[in-house]
Amino acid sequence: MTRSSRQAKMMVAVDCIIFGFDGQDLKLLVIKRALQPEKGKWSLMGGLVNENEGFEDAAIRVLHKLTGLDGVYMEQLFAFGHPDRDPAGRTASIAYFTLIDISKYEQQLSHEYEADWKSLKDMPKLIFDHMDMVKMAWEKLQYKAAIHPILFELLPLKFTIPQLQILYEAVYDTVFDKRNFSRKILSTGLLIKQKDKEKASSKRGAFYYKLDKRKYNAKFHAFLNFVPDPDNLK
Repeated sequence: MTRSSRQAKMMVAVDCIIFGFDGQDLKLLVIKRALQPEKGKWSLMGGLVNENEGFEDAAIRVLHKLTGLDGVYMEQLFAFGHPDRDPAGRTASIAYFTLIDISKYEQQLSHEYEADWKSLKDMPKLIFDHMDMVKMAWEKLQYKAAIHPILFELLPLKFTIPQLQILYEAVYDTVFDKRNFSRKILSTGLLIKQKDKEKASSKRGAFYYKLDKRKYNAKFHAFLNFVPDPDNLK
Protein backbone atom coordinates (compact mmCIF):
# COMPACT_ATOMS: atom_id res chain seq x y z
CA MET A 1 0.00 0.00 0.00
CA THR A 2 1.34 3.42 -0.94
CA ARG A 3 0.59 6.68 0.80
CA SER A 4 -1.10 9.25 -1.39
CA SER A 5 0.65 12.60 -1.53
CA ARG A 6 -2.78 14.23 -1.27
CA GLN A 7 -3.75 12.36 1.88
CA ALA A 8 -4.51 14.81 4.67
CA LYS A 9 -2.20 14.72 7.66
CA MET A 10 -3.94 13.81 10.88
CA MET A 11 -2.71 14.92 14.27
CA VAL A 12 -3.27 12.77 17.36
CA ALA A 13 -3.93 14.24 20.78
CA VAL A 14 -4.86 13.05 24.25
CA ASP A 15 -7.42 14.61 26.59
CA CYS A 16 -7.68 13.93 30.32
CA ILE A 17 -11.02 13.79 32.11
CA ILE A 18 -9.90 14.33 35.71
CA PHE A 19 -12.46 13.51 38.41
CA GLY A 20 -12.16 14.56 42.04
CA PHE A 21 -14.38 14.53 45.14
CA ASP A 22 -14.46 17.38 47.69
CA GLY A 23 -16.55 15.60 50.32
CA GLN A 24 -19.87 16.68 48.85
CA ASP A 25 -19.71 16.82 45.05
CA LEU A 26 -18.12 14.87 42.23
CA LYS A 27 -16.00 17.41 40.36
CA LEU A 28 -14.15 17.80 37.10
CA LEU A 29 -10.84 19.61 36.65
CA VAL A 30 -10.97 22.02 33.72
CA ILE A 31 -8.68 24.73 32.37
CA LYS A 32 -8.93 27.97 30.41
CA ARG A 33 -7.79 27.31 26.85
CA ALA A 34 -4.74 29.39 25.96
CA LEU A 35 -4.87 29.02 22.17
CA GLN A 36 -7.17 29.92 19.33
CA PRO A 37 -9.74 28.76 18.39
CA GLU A 38 -11.91 29.03 21.53
CA LYS A 39 -9.20 30.84 23.48
CA GLY A 40 -10.22 31.65 27.05
CA LYS A 41 -13.02 29.08 27.15
CA TRP A 42 -13.24 26.07 29.47
CA SER A 43 -11.51 22.94 28.24
CA LEU A 44 -10.21 19.57 29.34
CA MET A 45 -6.46 19.34 29.83
CA GLY A 46 -4.89 17.84 26.73
CA GLY A 47 -2.06 17.97 24.24
CA LEU A 48 -0.64 16.46 21.08
CA VAL A 49 1.09 13.08 21.21
CA ASN A 50 4.81 13.38 20.51
CA GLU A 51 6.29 11.46 17.58
CA ASN A 52 8.06 8.85 19.72
CA GLU A 53 5.43 8.66 22.46
CA GLY A 54 2.66 6.18 23.19
CA PHE A 55 -0.88 7.34 23.95
CA GLU A 56 -0.75 6.43 27.64
CA ASP A 57 2.67 8.02 28.07
CA ALA A 58 1.29 11.21 26.52
CA ALA A 59 -1.70 11.19 28.89
CA ILE A 60 0.59 10.65 31.89
CA ARG A 61 2.76 13.57 30.75
CA VAL A 62 -0.25 15.86 30.29
CA LEU A 63 -1.67 14.92 33.69
CA HIS A 64 1.65 15.48 35.43
CA LYS A 65 2.10 18.86 33.73
CA LEU A 66 -1.18 20.08 35.20
CA THR A 67 -1.31 18.33 38.59
CA GLY A 68 2.23 17.21 39.40
CA LEU A 69 0.83 13.71 39.91
CA ASP A 70 2.23 10.31 39.02
CA GLY A 71 0.90 6.82 39.69
CA VAL A 72 -2.80 7.74 39.89
CA TYR A 73 -5.71 5.72 38.52
CA MET A 74 -5.98 6.28 34.78
CA GLU A 75 -7.96 4.40 32.15
CA GLN A 76 -8.31 4.82 28.39
CA LEU A 77 -11.87 5.77 27.54
CA PHE A 78 -12.44 6.17 23.80
CA ALA A 79 -11.00 7.58 20.57
CA PHE A 80 -12.83 10.68 19.35
CA GLY A 81 -12.19 11.24 15.66
CA HIS A 82 -15.00 13.13 13.96
CA PRO A 83 -13.49 15.04 11.01
CA ASP A 84 -14.86 18.37 12.23
CA ARG A 85 -14.23 17.99 15.96
CA ASP A 86 -11.35 20.51 15.99
CA PRO A 87 -11.63 23.67 13.82
CA ALA A 88 -7.84 24.06 13.86
CA GLY A 89 -7.28 20.91 11.81
CA ARG A 90 -7.92 17.19 11.46
CA THR A 91 -7.22 15.89 14.96
CA ALA A 92 -8.14 12.62 16.63
CA SER A 93 -8.14 12.54 20.43
CA ILE A 94 -7.58 9.56 22.70
CA ALA A 95 -9.48 10.32 25.92
CA TYR A 96 -8.44 9.05 29.36
CA PHE A 97 -10.26 9.42 32.65
CA THR A 98 -8.43 9.80 35.94
CA LEU A 99 -9.42 9.69 39.62
CA ILE A 100 -7.55 11.79 42.17
CA ASP A 101 -7.93 12.86 45.79
CA ILE A 102 -8.67 16.61 45.74
CA SER A 103 -7.79 17.13 49.42
CA LYS A 104 -4.31 15.69 48.93
CA TYR A 105 -3.31 17.24 45.64
CA GLU A 106 -5.27 20.48 45.25
CA GLN A 107 -2.27 22.64 46.10
CA GLN A 108 -0.12 20.99 43.40
CA LEU A 109 -2.19 22.28 40.50
CA SER A 110 -0.38 24.39 37.95
CA HIS A 111 -1.66 27.99 37.93
CA GLU A 112 -0.41 28.42 34.38
CA TYR A 113 -3.62 26.97 32.95
CA GLU A 114 -6.12 28.71 35.30
CA ALA A 115 -7.32 25.28 36.38
CA ASP A 116 -10.49 25.01 38.44
CA TRP A 117 -12.67 22.27 39.90
CA LYS A 118 -16.25 22.40 38.58
CA SER A 119 -19.15 20.38 39.95
CA LEU A 120 -20.62 17.95 37.45
CA LYS A 121 -24.04 19.19 38.55
CA ASP A 122 -23.25 22.69 37.32
CA MET A 123 -20.76 22.30 34.48
CA PRO A 124 -19.81 25.24 32.24
CA LYS A 125 -19.87 24.75 28.48
CA LEU A 126 -16.71 23.05 27.25
CA ILE A 127 -15.00 23.42 23.87
CA PHE A 128 -15.26 21.05 20.91
CA ASP A 129 -16.59 17.59 21.88
CA HIS A 130 -15.20 17.70 25.41
CA MET A 131 -18.66 17.53 26.97
CA ASP A 132 -19.27 14.27 25.08
CA MET A 133 -16.03 12.95 26.57
CA VAL A 134 -17.10 13.92 30.08
CA LYS A 135 -20.53 12.34 29.68
CA MET A 136 -19.04 9.09 28.42
CA ALA A 137 -16.44 9.05 31.20
CA TRP A 138 -19.09 9.63 33.88
CA GLU A 139 -21.17 6.75 32.50
CA LYS A 140 -18.10 4.50 32.43
CA LEU A 141 -17.27 5.51 36.01
CA GLN A 142 -20.80 4.65 37.15
CA TYR A 143 -20.65 1.25 35.51
CA LYS A 144 -17.20 0.33 36.83
CA ALA A 145 -17.87 1.66 40.35
CA ALA A 146 -20.91 -0.61 40.58
CA ILE A 147 -18.75 -3.71 40.45
CA HIS A 148 -15.18 -2.62 41.32
CA PRO A 149 -13.84 -0.58 44.29
CA ILE A 150 -12.35 2.19 42.14
CA LEU A 151 -14.06 5.08 43.96
CA PHE A 152 -11.70 4.67 46.91
CA GLU A 153 -9.13 6.37 44.66
CA LEU A 154 -11.09 9.60 45.22
CA LEU A 155 -10.97 9.46 49.03
CA PRO A 156 -8.42 10.64 51.61
CA LEU A 157 -6.45 8.15 53.69
CA LYS A 158 -9.11 8.09 56.42
CA PHE A 159 -12.84 8.33 55.77
CA THR A 160 -16.19 7.43 57.32
CA ILE A 161 -18.97 5.24 55.94
CA PRO A 162 -21.26 8.32 55.63
CA GLN A 163 -18.54 10.10 53.64
CA LEU A 164 -18.20 7.09 51.37
CA GLN A 165 -21.96 6.99 50.88
CA ILE A 166 -21.99 10.68 49.92
CA LEU A 167 -19.37 9.88 47.28
CA TYR A 168 -21.41 7.02 45.80
CA GLU A 169 -24.55 9.15 45.82
CA ALA A 170 -22.66 11.94 44.02
CA VAL A 171 -21.39 9.53 41.35
CA TYR A 172 -24.85 8.05 40.74
CA ASP A 173 -26.86 11.22 41.49
CA THR A 174 -29.20 9.23 43.71
CA VAL A 175 -29.81 8.31 47.36
CA PHE A 176 -28.92 4.94 48.89
CA ASP A 177 -30.43 3.35 51.98
CA LYS A 178 -27.95 3.88 54.85
CA ARG A 179 -28.23 0.42 56.41
CA ASN A 180 -28.00 -1.47 53.14
CA PHE A 181 -25.10 0.64 51.93
CA SER A 182 -23.12 0.18 55.14
CA ARG A 183 -23.77 -3.56 55.16
CA LYS A 184 -22.70 -3.99 51.55
CA ILE A 185 -19.53 -1.94 51.95
CA LEU A 186 -18.43 -3.67 55.16
CA SER A 187 -19.13 -7.10 53.66
CA THR A 188 -16.32 -6.57 51.13
CA GLY A 189 -13.71 -6.90 53.87
CA LEU A 190 -11.73 -4.02 52.37
CA LEU A 191 -12.00 -1.64 55.32
CA ILE A 192 -10.10 -1.45 58.61
CA LYS A 193 -11.97 0.28 61.42
CA GLN A 194 -10.03 2.97 63.27
CA LYS A 195 -10.30 3.98 66.94
CA ASP A 196 -10.98 7.68 66.30
CA LYS A 197 -14.18 9.30 65.10
CA GLU A 198 -15.19 12.18 62.84
CA LYS A 199 -17.37 14.39 65.06
CA ALA A 200 -17.87 17.50 62.97
CA SER A 201 -20.98 16.09 61.27
CA SER A 202 -22.80 14.84 64.37
CA LYS A 203 -22.53 14.71 68.18
CA ARG A 204 -22.28 10.94 68.19
CA GLY A 205 -19.66 10.88 65.49
CA ALA A 206 -18.76 8.21 62.95
CA PHE A 207 -15.75 5.93 63.11
CA TYR A 208 -13.01 6.44 60.58
CA TYR A 209 -11.94 3.61 58.31
CA LYS A 210 -8.86 2.94 56.22
CA LEU A 211 -8.43 0.70 53.22
CA ASP A 212 -6.76 -2.65 53.72
CA LYS A 213 -4.25 -2.05 50.91
CA ARG A 214 -3.36 -5.72 50.54
CA LYS A 215 -6.99 -6.80 50.08
CA TYR A 216 -7.75 -3.73 47.98
CA ASN A 217 -4.99 -4.53 45.49
CA ALA A 218 -6.03 -8.20 45.40
CA LYS A 219 -9.70 -7.40 44.83
CA PHE A 220 -9.32 -4.31 42.64
CA HIS A 221 -10.61 -6.09 39.53
CA ALA A 222 -12.90 -8.48 41.39
CA PHE A 223 -16.66 -8.39 40.84
CA LEU A 224 -17.85 -7.01 44.19
CA ASN A 225 -21.29 -5.71 43.17
CA PHE A 226 -21.39 -2.47 45.16
CA VAL A 227 -24.51 -1.28 43.37
CA PRO A 228 -27.42 -3.54 42.28
CA ASP A 229 -27.95 -4.29 38.58
CA PRO A 230 -24.74 -2.78 37.12
CA ASP A 231 -25.86 -3.83 33.64
CA ASN A 232 -28.52 -1.14 33.84
CA LEU A 233 -25.79 1.47 34.34
CA LYS A 234 -23.97 0.99 31.02
